[in-house]
Amino acid sequence: MKKKIYIETSVISYYTAKPSENIRTSGHQLATFEFWELLPQFEVYISDTVIEESSRGDEMKVQDRLFAIRDFAVLEIDTRTQKLANMLLKNEAIPAKFPEDALHIAIAAIHGIDFILTWNFKHINNPFMMRKIADVVLRADYPMPVICSPEEFVEAEHE
Repeated sequence: MKKKIYIETSVISYYTAKPSENIRTSGHQLATFEFWELLPQFEVYISDTVIEESSRGDEMKVQDRLFAIRDFAVLEIDTRTQKLANMLLKNEAIPAKFPEDALHIAIAAIHGIDFILTWNFKHINNPFMMRKIADVVLRADYPMPVICSPEEFVEAEHE
């Protein structure tokens, strides 16, 4: 059985962005391209939140992002998802100003996703926040997906 991956919007943005001259950003882009090549080995999911976030900004970039995710299954946002996202916000596992980040985690947890892939180190893939996130998700009786960057995922996959 294939592992399930939820791709958060930041990964799609790195995948479709023009090559950066910034060494860190360029490294993230290269890791994202390498990760993208592995996708056929997994069940890949996004959500309406990803589609909404990918639809913002410059029209040409929007088209690139939406094209990149066109074949991915879209997970439903329902009352259980909203409730878990609200719990993440209420318990300050995710800052209240970023409800979409709470939704990404809630969607993946509710749907039994194995991995959340993100470049969001502020609110999602943050070692100080992850414990709080996991506490809320596990207390709500859902499995906690592994949160990692494409680079971490590719390195672990090659071991």
